[in-house]
Amino acid sequence: MKKALPYLLATILTGFGLLTLFLSTSVIFDLFGIRAKEGNYVLFVVWSNFISSIFYLISSYGFVTTKKWTTKLLGVSTIILISALVGMFYHIKSGGIYETKTIGAMIFRISVTIVFAIIAYFTITKKKL
Repeated sequence: MKKALPYLLATILTGFGLLTLFLSTSVIFDLFGIRAKEGNYVLFVVWSNFISSIFYLISSYGFVTTKKWTTKLLGVSTIILISALVGMFYHIKSGGIYETKTIGAMIFRISVTIVFAIIAYFTITKKKL
């Protein structure tokens, strides 16, 4: 069972990363008409999601190979996402247009990233100390 956990976590994180990668690149490069469906997106939030999606995919490899840097990478991703959310609040306060669903999506994404970072800490980093 212990050997299955890293693969399960990596599979979930890979799925989350691939979905995030698909959606963010679709908005950035206007693929499949998704940009129009997203409405008033905030570009720096989309870019932060894109960067995080790459980090998710690399972290999936880190879970399977039990690399200590997995926790740090997910921590950096969390910081990027929180910074983007703070920037978005500044954007909103400045009168910028946005979709209200983006706030909820960012909070969800930050929460998922924090949960994976905590899991990585306890299953990889703390065990290797």
